[in-house]
Amino acid sequence: MNRFIQNIKNIWKVEELRKRILLTLTLILVYRVGSFVILPGVNYTALMNAQANGGQNTLETLLSLFSGGGFTNASVMALGIMPYISASIIMQLLGMAVPAVQKMQNEGESGRKRINNYTRILTVIICALQAPSYLTLYVQSKGAMPVDASTFWWVQTILVLISGSMFAVWLGERITDKGIGNGISLLITVGILARLPEAFLAEFGFAVGAGNLIKIVLELVVFMMIVMGTILIVQGVRRIPLNTAKRVVGARAVDEQGARSYLPIKVNASGVMPIIFAQAIMTIPMMIYSGASGSKGGGFLERTLGDMYGVTYNVLLAVLIIVFTYFYTAIMINPGKIADDLKRSGGFIPGVKPGEDTAEYIDSLVSRITFPGSLFLAAIAILPSIAKIAGVNDAFAMFFGGTSLLIMVGVVLDTLQQIESYLLNRHMDGLMEGARVKGRRTNELSGF
Repeated sequence: MNRFIQNIKNIWKVEELRKRILLTLTLILVYRVGSFVILPGVNYTALMNAQANGGQNTLETLLSLFSGGGFTNASVMALGIMPYISASIIMQLLGMAVPAVQKMQNEGESGRKRINNYTRILTVIICALQAPSYLTLYVQSKGAMPVDASTFWWVQTILVLISGSMFAVWLGERITDKGIGNGISLLITVGILARLPEAFLAEFGFAVGAGNLIKIVLELVVFMMIVMGTILIVQGVRRIPLNTAKRVVGARAVDEQGARSYLPIKVNASGVMPIIFAQAIMTIPMMIYSGASGSKGGGFLERTLGDMYGVTYNVLLAVLIIVFTYFYTAIMINPGKIADDLKRSGGFIPGVKPGEDTAEYIDSLVSRITFPGSLFLAAIAILPSIAKIAGVNDAFAMFFGGTSLLIMVGVVLDTLQQIESYLLNRHMDGLMEGARVKGRRTNELSGF
């Protein structure tokens, strides 16, 4: 406890770190306040009554979780950060297939700025497409639309939604530049964590009402074990030993083979993307079905894809996650490029010939470690359903796995790593005794 208090004092002593943390907390507060500012003209009472009577479907629950309630509140930030995330994913995929985007990626800082500008433009386009759909499929379906909704109201509300989403992006970029941690990821994490106290109190109240405090203790123990297991897998790295050739400094050759170096290959190189892709594929048929038929139950799709806690839904989700894990890992890690880079820099893997043999060796190794990584992601994705079957309420069960848990663990590790770096650079003790905090991007070939 004394060490923890001393670490907090050390953090506060570093003036630059203190200013960054205060700025980050201030911008996060602005984002949270914005998620409760309701769109002009929307009947908030009718919206809440509709939610209380009809509940929420799978897609609404996920979007509400990532936006910190802004989606279900019909706030000015209802679209949140997700359009920017979608635009970033599209630009990243284009970078794998379009030569012009690949060229920009290889241009360094100037290319990165151009890609960021294109990403923002694409975000505005995505928001312009999503805003009318959100007003029609969610606000109007809940009976919360103004009675005299005119064309002017539609135009101004769409502009407000676009502005709210872009303002959230601006807040995230300011946190990244002037604050601590990755701003975009941090805003998503804050939105997720904002739902945790309410979910825990609901579960705790149910356990107390049933006279079963042992249940809530067991749930907390299992939750902590899942978090620790997630940290181990997120940080899991297969290090390939590398040797480097001699280099000439002045008139003499310096032997660098004594310096130990490794090529890190992460067990979970694809991050949360396979789960996001798989859940999107699973929800699209239900959106089309609901929009076309207007039916809320009884059909085949409702019995299979409509029940996120059902066996069929979770089996299909797990299969899709495994498939997308291999797909996204193949996009993220290019063995041929890695082998070429090693060859040009004079590095090689002991016992493996440079060039094509090195590419084949890395490819086979990545394929082997991707399999347990894909199984882990599939298990994490279906854990909320297992928790629900075990008797945990819906809200609290969402935190037992899925994208929410992976994002929370990764972002917290990243932020703690940055804080520890500030402390170590000023010759202070780290946050942990005898160990270093490692984030998602530590030892990572390429990050998102």
